[in-house]
Amino acid sequence: MVRWICTLLALGLMWTMMMFPVQAQTKADLSVTEEQLQAGEEIFQKAFEATEKGDFSQAESYWTALIQEFPKNPAVWSNRGNSRVSQNKLSLAIEDFDQAIKLAPDHPDPYLNRGAALEGQGKYEAAIADYNQVLAIDPQDPLAYNNRGNAEGALGNWQEAIADFKKASQIAPDFAFARANTALALYEIGETKEALKTMRDLVRKYPMFPDMRAALTAVLWSEGQQGEAESNWVAAVAIDNRYQDLDWVKTIRRWPPQMITSLDKFLNLK
Repeated sequence: MVRWICTLLALGLMWTMMMFPVQAQTKADLSVTEEQLQAGEEIFQKAFEATEKGDFSQAESYWTALIQEFPKNPAVWSNRGNSRVSQNKLSLAIEDFDQAIKLAPDHPDPYLNRGAALEGQGKYEAAIADYNQVLAIDPQDPLAYNNRGNAEGALGNWQEAIADFKKASQIAPDFAFARANTALALYEIGETKEALKTMRDLVRKYPMFPDMRAALTAVLWSEGQQGEAESNWVAAVAIDNRYQDLDWVKTIRRWPPQMITSLDKFLNLK
Protein backbone atom coordinates (compact mmCIF):
# COMPACT_ATOMS: atom_id res chain seq x y z
CA MET A 1 0.00 0.00 0.00
CA VAL A 2 1.44 3.37 -1.06
CA ARG A 3 0.69 6.49 0.94
CA TRP A 4 0.51 9.75 -0.96
CA ILE A 5 1.49 12.56 1.38
CA CYS A 6 -0.16 15.86 0.51
CA THR A 7 0.65 19.17 2.08
CA LEU A 8 -2.73 20.69 2.76
CA LEU A 9 -2.02 24.37 3.40
CA ALA A 10 -5.75 24.97 3.22
CA LEU A 11 -5.66 23.71 6.79
CA GLY A 12 -1.96 23.69 7.62
CA LEU A 13 -2.34 19.95 8.14
CA MET A 14 -1.48 16.67 6.47
CA TRP A 15 -3.73 13.97 5.12
CA THR A 16 -3.08 10.85 3.08
CA MET A 17 -4.59 9.38 -0.03
CA MET A 18 -5.74 5.86 0.72
CA MET A 19 -4.50 3.41 -1.92
CA PHE A 20 -6.73 0.35 -2.21
CA PRO A 21 -7.06 -0.30 -5.97
CA VAL A 22 -10.61 -0.93 -7.08
CA GLN A 23 -9.75 -4.28 -8.64
CA ALA A 24 -7.96 -5.65 -5.59
CA GLN A 25 -10.69 -4.52 -3.22
CA THR A 26 -13.61 -5.93 -5.23
CA LYS A 27 -12.17 -9.14 -6.70
CA ALA A 28 -13.99 -11.30 -4.20
CA ASP A 29 -17.34 -9.76 -5.18
CA LEU A 30 -18.53 -12.12 -7.89
CA SER A 31 -21.32 -9.71 -8.86
CA VAL A 32 -18.76 -7.24 -10.22
CA THR A 33 -17.92 -7.76 -13.88
CA GLU A 34 -14.53 -7.31 -15.52
CA GLU A 35 -15.98 -4.39 -17.46
CA GLN A 36 -16.99 -2.67 -14.21
CA LEU A 37 -13.53 -3.25 -12.76
CA GLN A 38 -11.83 -1.80 -15.82
CA ALA A 39 -14.11 1.24 -15.84
CA GLY A 40 -13.52 1.68 -12.11
CA GLU A 41 -9.74 1.63 -12.51
CA GLU A 42 -9.98 4.32 -15.19
CA ILE A 43 -12.09 6.57 -12.96
CA PHE A 44 -9.72 5.85 -10.06
CA GLN A 45 -6.79 7.15 -12.13
CA LYS A 46 -8.74 10.22 -13.22
CA ALA A 47 -9.56 11.01 -9.58
CA PHE A 48 -5.88 10.99 -8.65
CA GLU A 49 -4.98 13.12 -11.65
CA ALA A 50 -7.62 15.68 -10.69
CA THR A 51 -6.26 15.70 -7.13
CA GLU A 52 -2.70 16.28 -8.34
CA LYS A 53 -3.95 19.23 -10.41
CA GLY A 54 -5.78 20.71 -7.42
CA ASP A 55 -9.20 20.25 -9.06
CA PHE A 56 -10.83 18.92 -5.90
CA SER A 57 -14.40 19.46 -7.07
CA GLN A 58 -13.78 17.24 -10.09
CA ALA A 59 -11.98 14.72 -7.91
CA GLU A 60 -14.99 14.61 -5.60
CA SER A 61 -17.22 13.81 -8.58
CA TYR A 62 -14.97 10.94 -9.60
CA TRP A 63 -14.88 9.52 -6.06
CA THR A 64 -18.67 9.78 -5.86
CA ALA A 65 -18.97 7.77 -9.07
CA LEU A 66 -16.67 5.13 -7.61
CA ILE A 67 -18.67 5.00 -4.36
CA GLN A 68 -21.80 4.30 -6.38
CA GLU A 69 -20.06 1.40 -8.10
CA PHE A 70 -17.97 0.09 -5.20
CA PRO A 71 -19.64 1.15 -1.91
CA LYS A 72 -17.67 -1.40 0.14
CA ASN A 73 -14.28 0.01 -0.83
CA PRO A 74 -12.99 2.11 2.12
CA ALA A 75 -10.43 3.94 -0.02
CA VAL A 76 -13.01 5.65 -2.21
CA TRP A 77 -14.88 6.92 0.86
CA SER A 78 -11.70 8.18 2.54
CA ASN A 79 -10.42 9.82 -0.63
CA ARG A 80 -13.72 11.55 -1.31
CA GLY A 81 -13.47 12.85 2.24
CA ASN A 82 -10.05 14.28 1.40
CA SER A 83 -11.43 16.05 -1.66
CA ARG A 84 -14.16 17.53 0.52
CA VAL A 85 -11.67 18.69 3.16
CA SER A 86 -9.82 20.51 0.40
CA GLN A 87 -13.04 22.38 -0.38
CA ASN A 88 -13.71 23.07 3.32
CA LYS A 89 -16.73 20.72 3.32
CA LEU A 90 -15.63 19.44 6.69
CA SER A 91 -18.86 17.92 8.02
CA LEU A 92 -19.45 16.00 4.80
CA ALA A 93 -15.81 14.88 4.82
CA ILE A 94 -16.15 13.52 8.36
CA GLU A 95 -19.18 11.49 7.28
CA ASP A 96 -17.04 9.93 4.55
CA PHE A 97 -14.21 9.15 6.95
CA ASP A 98 -16.72 7.60 9.38
CA GLN A 99 -17.85 5.25 6.63
CA ALA A 100 -14.27 4.38 5.67
CA ILE A 101 -13.52 3.55 9.32
CA LYS A 102 -16.57 1.27 9.49
CA LEU A 103 -15.30 -0.60 6.44
CA ALA A 104 -11.62 -0.68 7.49
CA PRO A 105 -11.39 -0.15 11.27
CA ASP A 106 -7.78 -1.37 11.42
CA HIS A 107 -6.49 0.98 8.71
CA PRO A 108 -4.80 4.17 9.99
CA ASP A 109 -5.46 6.61 7.13
CA PRO A 110 -9.18 7.33 7.68
CA TYR A 111 -8.46 8.17 11.34
CA LEU A 112 -5.64 10.47 10.30
CA ASN A 113 -7.84 12.18 7.71
CA ARG A 114 -10.78 12.53 10.09
CA GLY A 115 -8.46 14.05 12.66
CA ALA A 116 -7.37 16.69 10.13
CA ALA A 117 -11.01 17.54 9.41
CA LEU A 118 -11.81 17.74 13.12
CA GLU A 119 -8.89 20.13 13.57
CA GLY A 120 -10.37 22.27 10.83
CA GLN A 121 -13.53 22.47 12.93
CA GLY A 122 -11.54 23.44 16.01
CA LYS A 123 -12.28 20.09 17.73
CA TYR A 124 -8.73 19.54 18.85
CA GLU A 125 -9.29 16.97 21.58
CA ALA A 126 -11.36 14.80 19.23
CA ALA A 127 -8.62 15.17 16.62
CA ILE A 128 -5.99 14.06 19.15
CA ALA A 129 -8.09 10.98 19.90
CA ASP A 130 -8.03 10.08 16.21
CA TYR A 131 -4.26 10.62 16.00
CA ASN A 132 -3.82 8.43 19.07
CA GLN A 133 -5.79 5.73 17.27
CA VAL A 134 -3.45 6.01 14.27
CA LEU A 135 -0.46 5.59 16.57
CA ALA A 136 -2.09 2.60 18.28
CA ILE A 137 -2.24 0.96 14.83
CA ASP A 138 1.15 2.23 13.65
CA PRO A 139 3.42 3.67 16.38
CA GLN A 140 5.88 4.88 13.72
CA ASP A 141 3.51 7.09 11.73
CA PRO A 142 5.21 10.51 11.33
CA LEU A 143 2.08 12.25 10.03
CA ALA A 144 0.13 11.28 13.12
CA TYR A 145 2.83 12.74 15.36
CA ASN A 146 3.00 15.93 13.29
CA ASN A 147 -0.77 16.41 13.28
CA ARG A 148 -1.09 15.61 16.97
CA GLY A 149 1.56 18.26 17.57
CA ASN A 150 -0.55 20.76 15.62
CA ALA A 151 -3.58 19.97 17.76
CA GLU A 152 -1.58 20.11 21.01
CA GLY A 153 -0.20 23.49 19.98
CA ALA A 154 -3.70 24.78 19.27
CA LEU A 155 -4.58 23.84 22.85
CA GLY A 156 -1.50 25.70 24.12
CA ASN A 157 0.36 22.51 25.04
CA TRP A 158 3.59 23.57 23.37
CA GLN A 159 6.00 21.20 25.10
CA GLU A 160 3.84 18.25 24.06
CA ALA A 161 3.62 19.69 20.55
CA ILE A 162 7.40 20.03 20.27
CA ALA A 163 7.89 16.46 21.46
CA ASP A 164 5.51 15.23 18.76
CA PHE A 165 7.10 17.33 16.01
CA LYS A 166 10.55 16.07 16.98
CA LYS A 167 9.33 12.48 17.04
CA ALA A 168 7.91 12.92 13.52
CA SER A 169 11.26 14.31 12.35
CA GLN A 170 13.14 11.47 14.01
CA ILE A 171 11.00 8.87 12.21
CA ALA A 172 11.12 10.73 8.88
CA PRO A 173 14.23 12.96 8.73
CA ASP A 174 13.19 14.47 5.38
CA PHE A 175 9.74 15.46 6.66
CA ALA A 176 10.37 19.18 6.32
CA PHE A 177 7.03 20.34 7.68
CA ALA A 178 7.57 18.54 10.98
CA ARG A 179 10.87 20.38 11.42
CA ALA A 180 9.22 23.64 10.36
CA ASN A 181 6.50 23.15 12.95
CA THR A 182 9.19 22.46 15.55
CA ALA A 183 10.80 25.81 14.73
CA LEU A 184 7.50 27.69 15.02
CA ALA A 185 6.73 26.04 18.35
CA LEU A 186 10.22 26.76 19.71
CA TYR A 187 9.77 30.43 18.88
CA GLU A 188 6.41 30.35 20.64
CA ILE A 189 8.06 29.29 23.94
CA GLY A 190 10.89 31.82 23.65
CA GLU A 191 13.60 29.51 22.28
CA THR A 192 14.46 32.04 19.57
CA LYS A 193 18.06 30.97 18.98
CA GLU A 194 17.16 27.32 18.38
CA ALA A 195 14.14 28.32 16.30
CA LEU A 196 16.30 30.51 14.06
CA LYS A 197 18.88 27.76 13.61
CA THR A 198 16.19 25.29 12.54
CA MET A 199 14.64 27.81 10.14
CA ARG A 200 17.98 28.63 8.55
CA ASP A 201 18.85 24.94 8.22
CA LEU A 202 15.54 24.30 6.46
CA VAL A 203 15.93 27.23 4.08
CA ARG A 204 19.45 26.12 3.27
CA LYS A 205 18.22 22.61 2.44
CA TYR A 206 14.91 23.69 0.86
CA PRO A 207 15.42 27.17 -0.61
CA MET A 208 11.95 27.12 -2.18
CA PHE A 209 10.19 26.53 1.17
CA PRO A 210 8.02 29.67 1.53
CA ASP A 211 6.76 28.86 5.03
CA MET A 212 10.24 29.01 6.49
CA ARG A 213 11.23 32.02 4.36
CA ALA A 214 8.26 33.92 5.77
CA ALA A 215 8.96 32.71 9.30
CA LEU A 216 12.59 33.77 9.04
CA THR A 217 11.41 37.18 7.89
CA ALA A 218 9.23 37.64 10.94
CA VAL A 219 11.84 36.45 13.43
CA LEU A 220 14.80 38.28 11.89
CA TRP A 221 12.83 41.54 11.71
CA SER A 222 11.90 41.23 15.39
CA GLU A 223 15.59 40.63 16.14
CA GLY A 224 16.62 43.79 14.30
CA GLN A 225 18.16 42.04 11.29
CA GLN A 226 16.20 43.97 8.68
CA GLY A 227 18.42 43.25 5.67
CA GLU A 228 18.26 39.48 5.93
CA ALA A 229 14.57 39.71 6.83
CA GLU A 230 13.77 41.66 3.66
CA SER A 231 15.77 39.22 1.53
CA ASN A 232 13.80 36.26 2.84
CA TRP A 233 10.53 38.13 2.41
CA VAL A 234 11.18 38.80 -1.27
CA ALA A 235 11.81 35.08 -1.76
CA ALA A 236 8.79 34.02 0.32
CA VAL A 237 6.19 36.09 -1.53
CA ALA A 238 7.71 35.24 -4.90
CA ILE A 239 7.05 31.57 -4.13
CA ASP A 240 3.69 31.98 -2.35
CA ASN A 241 2.14 35.44 -2.03
CA ARG A 242 -0.48 34.26 0.46
CA TYR A 243 1.95 35.10 3.25
CA GLN A 244 1.17 38.77 2.60
CA ASP A 245 -2.34 38.09 3.92
CA LEU A 246 -2.08 38.01 7.70
CA ASP A 247 -5.60 36.63 8.00
CA TRP A 248 -4.63 33.65 5.82
CA VAL A 249 -1.54 33.01 7.92
CA LYS A 250 -3.59 33.24 11.09
CA THR A 251 -6.73 31.29 10.18
CA ILE A 252 -5.65 28.97 7.37
CA ARG A 253 -1.94 28.25 7.82
CA ARG A 254 -2.47 28.80 11.56
CA TRP A 255 0.92 29.92 12.78
CA PRO A 256 1.35 30.19 16.56
CA PRO A 257 0.42 33.54 18.19
CA GLN A 258 3.97 34.86 18.69
CA MET A 259 4.85 34.21 15.07
CA ILE A 260 1.69 36.02 13.99
CA THR A 261 2.61 39.00 16.16
CA SER A 262 6.12 39.20 14.70
CA LEU A 263 4.87 38.95 11.12
CA ASP A 264 2.23 41.58 11.85
CA LYS A 265 4.90 43.97 13.08
CA PHE A 266 6.96 43.35 9.98
CA LEU A 267 4.04 43.92 7.63
CA ASN A 268 3.10 47.16 9.39
CA LEU A 269 6.58 48.62 9.88
CA LYS A 270 8.59 47.59 6.83
